[in-house]
Amino acid sequence: MPPMQIAERCGRVRGRFEQAEALLISDLTNVRWLTGFTGSNGWVILTPHEVVLVTDGRYDNQAVAELADAGVEARVVVGLSSGAIFDSIAAEVAPYASIGFESAHVSYAEFQRYQGLFGASLVPVGGAVEAERRRKDAGEVARMAEACRIADAALADVVGGSSMVGRTEASVRNELEIRMRELGASGPSYDTIVATGPTNAARPHHRPTDTVIEPGHTVIIDVGALYDGYHSDMTRTFFVGEPTPQQMDLYEVVLSAQRAGVAAVDAGISTSELDAVCRDAITAAGFGEWFSHGTGHGVGLLIHEDPFINRTGDLKLQVGDVVTVEPGVYREGFGGIRVEDLVVVTDSGCRVLTASPKDSPCPPSPPTN
Repeated sequence: MPPMQIAERCGRVRGRFEQAEALLISDLTNVRWLTGFTGSNGWVILTPHEVVLVTDGRYDNQAVAELADAGVEARVVVGLSSGAIFDSIAAEVAPYASIGFESAHVSYAEFQRYQGLFGASLVPVGGAVEAERRRKDAGEVARMAEACRIADAALADVVGGSSMVGRTEASVRNELEIRMRELGASGPSYDTIVATGPTNAARPHHRPTDTVIEPGHTVIIDVGALYDGYHSDMTRTFFVGEPTPQQMDLYEVVLSAQRAGVAAVDAGISTSELDAVCRDAITAAGFGEWFSHGTGHGVGLLIHEDPFINRTGDLKLQVGDVVTVEPGVYREGFGGIRVEDLVVVTDSGCRVLTASPKDSPCPPSPPTN
């Protein structure tokens, strides 16, 4: 699997902030992306000439090893208590007159603590790391592709070749999550969604229950795997038994809209324009009011991250973005239908990372290998 280009990331982020002499990174996802450190307690201080990771005594050796593995030249500072950690941070930033902080991730109480400790002006810096995180390198894409492969295989193993009649939503969910771990995932990307029938499938983020899957139901399965910190995301909709004409008509509407959305993904298209491709297709078919959420979102170290694809989005897709395309329709008494793929934006459109069949709402065949 290709290595990730972690060592160069701090330099890229430095180029994004000029209003402060140093930047204090407190969001753990951003800490991990910048350094490879996976502990549950850590801060990165990014100065013009140095990277400093501050953590507690549980992670001393781990931090040194993970930074070395990532090829990041950084100094590790360990504090044995919360007070000692913040004293260490204060000492590290003392030479600087202005300190940038992640305003989106710092509570008011933390801000007050910074004010009491730092003798510098505090400058809110929003999204400097997140903006760079959008552009996935080859190593990141490879990990997400592997997460997709695991989820595809688990779905085929659990649902393919056998009837879902009589199984509960929760049992299907449990089998999927166990199988993904068996196939190499560290866990699910999120709470796996299995939603069946005229009520539960009408709720886009339904949580699986002991509801039994019955003939005539539409079943939405939204499943992703977590692999080496990176997420996948995919939805397929299945019909249990012979579909009704309305079910088939609506499936074709959603599938056509989703395919149009995937085909439209390209560097330079705005997130609102991409949303409109899917939304307009569903509206033209007469079901615009049934489409109740955005068309997609970015995926990476987080399952939901920039860019968000919806009616009000003003970001433009760029090469290296990894995003979902997931239109759906939902109506109480009918149920719901959603089709979702994960794609990476390339210089010639996009590459689809998810591979589970979607031509038909019939359960997929299990793998033959």
